[in-house]
This record gives sequence, structure tokens and C-alpha cells, in this order.
Amino acid sequence: MNAKANILIVDDEANTLASLARAFRLAGHEAVVCDNAERALELARTQPFDLILSDVVMPRRDGLTLLEDLKTAGVAAPVVMMSGQAHIEMAVRATRLGALDFLEKPLSTEKLLVTVENALKLTRLETENRDLRARVGKHTLIYAGETMRRVMAQIERVAASETRVCIYGETGTGKELVARTLHEKSSRAAGPFVTLNCAAVPSELIESELFGHEKGSFTGAAQRHTGKFEQAHRGTLFLDEIGDMPLAMQSKLLRVLEEGEVERIGSGKPTAVDVRVVVATHRNLEQLVESGGFRRDLYHRVVVFPLELPPLRQRREDLPALVEHFVRQVSAQNGWKPTAFTAAALEALQEYMWPGNIRELRNVVERLLLLAGGEVGAEDVRLALPVSHKAAATAAGTEGSTSGPLAQRVLAFERAQVLAELDRHGRQITQTAKALGLERSHLYKKCQQLGIDLKELPERN
Repeated sequence: MNAKANILIVDDEANTLASLARAFRLAGHEAVVCDNAERALELARTQPFDLILSDVVMPRRDGLTLLEDLKTAGVAAPVVMMSGQAHIEMAVRATRLGALDFLEKPLSTEKLLVTVENALKLTRLETENRDLRARVGKHTLIYAGETMRRVMAQIERVAASETRVCIYGETGTGKELVARTLHEKSSRAAGPFVTLNCAAVPSELIESELFGHEKGSFTGAAQRHTGKFEQAHRGTLFLDEIGDMPLAMQSKLLRVLEEGEVERIGSGKPTAVDVRVVVATHRNLEQLVESGGFRRDLYHRVVVFPLELPPLRQRREDLPALVEHFVRQVSAQNGWKPTAFTAAALEALQEYMWPGNIRELRNVVERLLLLAGGEVGAEDVRLALPVSHKAAATAAGTEGSTSGPLAQRVLAFERAQVLAELDRHGRQITQTAKALGLERSHLYKKCQQLGIDLKELPERN
């Protein structure tokens, strides 16, 4: 069997507990034994189990009562009942109370292991179905313009392969959504999609999060923990903000990518994993490699197919469709009647620079739906947009302005200087970057910040 289970065995006979625990451990599973229903309920409430195997006839509290108590306590683990005094009425009652299966003693080891495997498959399917229902309407790439059509064409092409993809993009551009789309369009779609934000996990915990740990392997390890790689077996693991991963962890990740196996902290025994790794970052990995902040060998492992996700200000033609999508989504979540946006309101939204990208747009749409009495107009939009960014949004479209707030004047001056150098060097990026004392990648980012679309600049006469 490929999957390992953590199994709770409940029986008042010591010999039965010992023989079942030995059979499960020989098959590669973890087994916790308990000789009474009261203790079993306490364990199930405080520890995660993949399966609970319980005898029916026990002193003080029988297995069927335990089954009822487990369901009342909200324990989600599937329960298999067993008895040496089995009869049809007992089996029917156990099934009605929610038992997954009913086994008659003496137990066949082969049948027992098959039951465990079926229970794990069922649990996995139920989890996937819940995830699918939760994702309906929430994880759809919304676009209308040519910019995102080109991105989607790349996604379609690379999704069908096992190629590792690195998604570049600013914060809030939807990198995780693109990674999920890659997964759902791949041959691994039936497998799990697991995510880890490398920037959000403390450096001392990231190894445990990725590879897992055994109980007692370090202070605070009160129970066994399955890492993200094992969770993503036969599926996709999305490592967001890979550029923020500590160097020491990068070398361990590289070994896993090369060898296809992980080792839990405190285990000393490798576990084979079949995982497609997709990474994302808002940072320039090439520069990190040159500065020593990112391993060169890992870079070449994860950046096989770079996918650039444009910021919202470079795909303004998608904004009406995105607004419509968020209006439906937010209204459905709150039980509101959908509110219309006037053409002037959409135009006002398109004039904004969106430093927070699509994530910010969704927040603004929700704010507008809360505040607007009827339809949303341009004045509503102006009131809802953050004050701190309004000057910047205006400045990006104003060349040579010498009036207004200081931030507006600075951005206008920068924009004029960049445009002048681009014109002077015939739109040659390398020469322009050198003249401005910037790296090529920095110049591209600066142009994005200032609303300069390099593709749409007029040809120099």
C-alpha cells in the first residue's frame, strides 16, 4: 500500500491489541492501542487518526456506544467495528450509526489491510469532493483581453507536461490561482493540490512543514506530523514565495527534487514521493542567485518554464469582467442582491494603478457593494479608493507635471526621465537601463510602476 495510516485500535483483549498493532506496523502503518472506550474517545478528540478499529463487546461501555460518542464529538475518522459475537442486527445497527465496515473475528490480516486501504481511499475522495465544492466559483481565471489570453495559452501548453513551472508576478496578481489552474489541467488533477507560503513559515519550522516529523523528534513535537510533500503525493505542491526560502532549506529541497524522496525529522527512513512542484515569487531570482541569496543549482531545477503574470494595470481590459465576477461572488457570499456598476465607475476603476493588483480590486469591489445605495457610480469609486494612492495614479499618466502633491511630482518626473531615455536610445532596454544606472529587470519593474507599456510606445522617427 502506498499510503500510511495512523490507526487507533480499541479492544479489551491484550492479545488482540498486540497482534493487530504488529500486523499494521509490519504493513508500514502507525498503531495506537487502547483497552477501553472512555480512553479511546479521549484519544480521538485530541489526536488525528486516519482510521479507528473498535471491538463491539467491551466492559463498561461497548463499541456501539463509543461509535455514537465519536459521531457526537465530531470525530471525522472512519470507524470499522469488529466482533466475535457478530450477528446481522448488530452489523445493521453499526452501519446506521455510521460505521464504515463491520468485520467478524477471528480477523483475516489480508482482509483487514484491504479494509484500511479502502477507508483511506474513501477519506481521500471525500476530502477532494469537499475541496472541489469549496473551489467552485472561487478559483477561476477571469480575463477578456489579449494579454491574459497569451498567458492562458502558455498554461494550456505546459499544464499537460511534468515540467516544473516558476510563476513570476507581483503580490496579488493571482499566482496561486495560476498554479491551481496548472494542476487542474494536468494529469494529476485527481490528486491533491497542496500549498506552502515560504515567506509565512518561520525558518526553524519550514523543514517540518515540508517534510514532516515524528513524535518526540524535537521539543513541542507532541505527535507525528505529515509534511507537505507527503500530503501532495501524486498531486501538485505549490511553493509560493520560493525566493524567501532560507539557504539551508534550499539545499534540502534540492535533494528531494533530485531523489524523489523525503525524510521526516526524527525518522531516519526515507519515504518516496511522486510530486510535481510549482513555485512562485515576486522577487527576481536571477538577481538573488548573483547576490548569493538563492542557490544556482536549485534555480535551474525550479525555473524550467518561467511564466510571467502581468499586474492588473497591464491588463485593464480585463477589469470589467473581474468586477462582474467579484460582484457575483461577494453578493452570493453575503446574500446580497447584485449591484450594477455604471460605465463611468468602470472607467474610474480602470484609471487607477492598482498597486495591490487583483486582490486589491476584490477588496474595493466589496467596499463599494457595502457603501453603495443603488448602482455604483464614478464618485463612489473615487471615495472608495485609498487616498494614499490617488496621487500616484494621477501622476503615472501626467508627464512633466510641476504642481500637485510631492509624490505626484516625483512620479511624473521619473516617468518623463524614463520616457526620454527610452526615446534617446531607440527603445533599446539594455542601453536605457545602463544610462539610468539600473539593471534591465529593474527598468522593466520601474516601467510597470510608472504605467509605461513598452509594447505600446510609438516608434521613433
